[in-house]
Amino acid sequence: MIRVALVGQGLVALHFEVGLEKLRHNMISDYGVPLRNWLPYKYSDIEVVVSYDVDESKVGKTIYELAKKYYDSPGEIPGTLKDIVVKRGIHLNSLKGLPFKARGREEVEGYDSAVWSIIDEWKSLDVDVVVNVMTTEPVEPVGGLLELHERFKEGDLTASQTYAYMAAIYSSKYKSAAFINCIPSPLANDQAYVDLYRESRGVLFGDDGSTGATPLTTDLLEHLYERNRRVIDIAQFNIGGNTDFLSLSLPERNVMKKITKSAMVSDILGYEAPNYIRPTGYLEPLGDKKFVAMIIEYYSFGEFKDELYIAWRVNDSPALAGLLVDLVRLGKIALDRQHYGTVYEVNAFYMKKPGPPGSRVISKYKAFQELLKWIGVRDPRY
Repeated sequence: MIRVALVGQGLVALHFEVGLEKLRHNMISDYGVPLRNWLPYKYSDIEVVVSYDVDESKVGKTIYELAKKYYDSPGEIPGTLKDIVVKRGIHLNSLKGLPFKARGREEVEGYDSAVWSIIDEWKSLDVDVVVNVMTTEPVEPVGGLLELHERFKEGDLTASQTYAYMAAIYSSKYKSAAFINCIPSPLANDQAYVDLYRESRGVLFGDDGSTGATPLTTDLLEHLYERNRRVIDIAQFNIGGNTDFLSLSLPERNVMKKITKSAMVSDILGYEAPNYIRPTGYLEPLGDKKFVAMIIEYYSFGEFKDELYIAWRVNDSPALAGLLVDLVRLGKIALDRQHYGTVYEVNAFYMKKPGPPGSRVISKYKAFQELLKWIGVRDPRY
């Protein structure tokens, strides 16, 4: 079994938990899971054993209760989700400025006790993979390993940085584990964390799960590059009504997403085309089905100007939840191979800003082929 701990009991976690149980019991097809049944670990091998949040409206509730309230999809909610109760996690002001009543475990029992009690829970639950899908928070890379150790000791890291450090402690003391960072916080892009995981015999994937418009944009830019069409400018924006878009309405959080979403342009084209690529608005009635619009202007032969116009509606959380079904299995495969630190071949396909630091963003088509080589799987079409 691959035993999974989730950090952040939002809609992504909920879609992963419900969808996974339905997959395990053959209640749904596996659309949206890129690697399908090609891996040695099957859907039935994955088990969510614990989830953490700091929102008082979620702590103490079962996943089943939350699904009944927030999961908007036909079909029955699997009764097995009644067995998972959301535990109080680390807060460290991760929801500061947002309209939620939040309280972290460190506010109840103190920082040191909170950290070690969660690590001990992971030990008792025999956790293999920790998945970070908490709300986007403003984060700067630490850079140096000595500074990272000191800042963790002083409680001077963000929530996502702290959870990642905790998973490294767990890996070094008890059992090698994988940490999957699906938010923009630079963890796999922070050399201090890559070094920490290599030393701790852990695996770190990141950063920022690539769904919706971003993977489409990378492949469109690859298409234009291969045909030597000169991109003049790119405008891409997203508007949504879920909690993550609400958090991105705060400038200090929005800038984190801008960094990961726009990293692709110069890496793929070889030059920096003027661009505006970022989340631009929160509109509550849109809910989880975000609106995406994109315009790419470019020169073709004879310097004639062409334009690509795309308008799209995307169910935001299910798109990332489907990737998690792969990522937890790939995390276990990396652990089995003792591929400690981070794995570019995984990050390049699944993440907007793939680690380690200095890595190039490549088209998702190219990344998929590299991923299959790393796994040792052949695309059945060829």
